[in-house]
Amino acid sequence: MDCGAGPGLFPLHRCKTIHLVRHAQGIHNVEGDKNYKAYMNPDYFDAHLTPLGWHQVDNLRKHVRASGLINRIDLVVASPLLRTLQTAVGVFGGEGYTDKTDVLPLMVANAGNSSRAAISSLNCPPIVAVELCREHLGVHPCDKRRSVSEYQFLFPAVDFSQIDSDEDTWWKANVRETKEELAARGLKFLNWLWTRKEKEIAIVTHSGFLFHTLIAFGSDCHPLVKKEISKHFANCELRSMIIVDRSMIGSEASTTNYPGKIPSGLDLPSDVTADANSEK
Repeated sequence: MDCGAGPGLFPLHRCKTIHLVRHAQGIHNVEGDKNYKAYMNPDYFDAHLTPLGWHQVDNLRKHVRASGLINRIDLVVASPLLRTLQTAVGVFGGEGYTDKTDVLPLMVANAGNSSRAAISSLNCPPIVAVELCREHLGVHPCDKRRSVSEYQFLFPAVDFSQIDSDEDTWWKANVRETKEELAARGLKFLNWLWTRKEKEIAIVTHSGFLFHTLIAFGSDCHPLVKKEISKHFANCELRSMIIVDRSMIGSEASTTNYPGKIPSGLDLPSDVTADANSEK
């Protein structure tokens, strides 16, 4: 599964369209973008979005609706951190939540100091949290997650069933994940996407995860393509890509292919001619 060294033809059912989104501005980004050491601040534990970040979410939400993208996405995958979950439900969630319905909201009111109303889970794609697309693990408090129990209270209609442990067992206070380990985790995540039946998937994740994963994934691409896909993502930036399964991991038959020649049997003399020509 890769992008190949040049142009090629691939069966449609061996491809998936993914829409990669970096989370909106978090409280850690404000100082961290000026001074990298600021990411060590314990006050930024599981950083939530800033007011500007929520404005970025609103703008991207308008874009995915105006472009019709919201109607094409089958699934939204989010990193299980506060800023990515807030971005995912804010961009892709439903409209007009009311307490009068029996349907759980995607996000309760004011989740993560957001000062936002509750977000509906109606008329929107399902959202699932997946650990594999988390940010660079270890040392930085902003990249340590809360318990799944806490998240489930704040985001009732988000699916957390893919996460094995309630507490964060991946983040270590004194060990930083290497770039190579992060890239390997990113490729494992892309392989996990092939286990999903959905064909068009939005992924809400982090800049470090995206950068190192796409660098590794694009290693055998044309240099211009590699340069384009591995550029750093801005907050709340969305880029759409098609990934190709060249190793034939996917096993489903295409839903749009048509076998032709029905009823079966040779349509003489055209088939004889076609068979002869195919041997030349």
